Amino acid sequence: MDHSPGFLKIVNEAQPRVKEITIEQARERLAKNPKAVLIDVREDSEWQKGHAAEAMHLGKGILERDIEKAIPDQNTELIMYCGGGFRSIMSADNAQKMGYKNVYSLAGGYKAMLQGQWPMKT
Repeated sequence: MDHSPGFLKIVNEAQPRVKEITIEQARERLAKNPKAVLIDVREDSEWQKGHAAEAMHLGKGILERDIEKAIPDQNTELIMYCGGGFRSIMSADNAQKMGYKNVYSLAGGYKAMLQGQWPMKT
């Protein structure tokens, strides 16, 4: 997918503030911390086509509105993913601005999860 220059500018500005992790690192973190939450920030239509089996859905459009109700503890480890890793960077950045302290963006997003044979649910 081609992204517009304005979109890429926002992503590039947020990226240095966000910790990105690989599929392997995400697996390790989720295995070590049963309270960690994997969050799918894609649109409803993308979620409905398939998502990580253990993921919670908080689309980028509602994440900022609903995250404090869904996950009130701002020390909770959060791993966010989207389709390719850009929207999750912006979502992770916003969650950090809201006070969440342990936030990660999954590099490569859903595409990388599929390639890494992550357990999926449809």
